[in-house]
Amino acid sequence: MNWMSAGALFALVGVALGAFGAHSLRTRVTPRDLEIFEVAVRYQLYHALAIIVTGLILWWRGLDVSRLLTLTPWLFTAGIVLFSGSLYLLVITGKRWLGAVTPIGGVLFLAGWLLLALALWQK
Repeated sequence: MNWMSAGALFALVGVALGAFGAHSLRTRVTPRDLEIFEVAVRYQLYHALAIIVTGLILWWRGLDVSRLLTLTPWLFTAGIVLFSGSLYLLVITGKRWLGAVTPIGGVLFLAGWLLLALALWQK
């Protein structure tokens, strides 16, 4: 599976989770928890698109890519799992300690954007 497909699947799951939050969670969680869930969905969708764009760049450039660029979608993927995933679980399970995982995912997002910028700057 290529990165464009992976990004599209992350977007599909993000839209489905957004609908779940809007229709099923609205009456079951606090307004603050619903906001947290919506942040998780939003960041998942942003980074799903970033994975698709990175996949397009990798496909377009073929073998002429830097190692930095090949690491970028991995960082975005790990960021989605840790950032959005921890927030989804926090809201659904009520386990507040999961919020301690969220910043790790945020740092991975930042690292992915930095590597993308550096890789594009090199070329």
